[in-house]
Amino acid sequence: MPNDLNVSASEPDWSRESVQSFWDPGRKLLRAIRRYQKLRSKGGAIARVYSKYWVLNHWFWSLVTQSEIHLGTRIGGGLRLTHPTGIIIHPDAVIGPNCMIFHQATLAGPVVLGGHVDVGAGAKLIGPLTVGSDVTIGANAVVTKDVPEGVTVAGIPAKVIST
Repeated sequence: MPNDLNVSASEPDWSRESVQSFWDPGRKLLRAIRRYQKLRSKGGAIARVYSKYWVLNHWFWSLVTQSEIHLGTRIGGGLRLTHPTGIIIHPDAVIGPNCMIFHQATLAGPVVLGGHVDVGAGAKLIGPLTVGSDVTIGANAVVTKDVPEGVTVAGIPAKVIST
């Protein structure tokens, strides 16, 4: 799971979220969240009514993926949910631009991910904590402390294994 150096940690790449096919659960889950948030920010009665559709859409894709991502979660552009099964993200988590989260990962509590953070399958980030930009978190790692930028962490508890 190499952290691609060509991906920006600050400028979102929205093409990473565009729906590619009829069956694209991760991207459709993200689309439901984005559209709901856009309508709620507009305010007004009509936006409130239309937002109910996206609540149902979010519910459906959450059920399909068995993922729990709150509709109000702050998510930077370009998030990739490569295999979106079983991803749990706390409502107080903040996700930076161009991050990638693999299956069975958990962001528990107020976890802040910088830009271009790759979270491996089964990783558990137990906040409060902050992860710097351009970080790779290994599969099944348990992160309980802040992570500086530009490193790879792995293990239980997670330790820096490369810079």
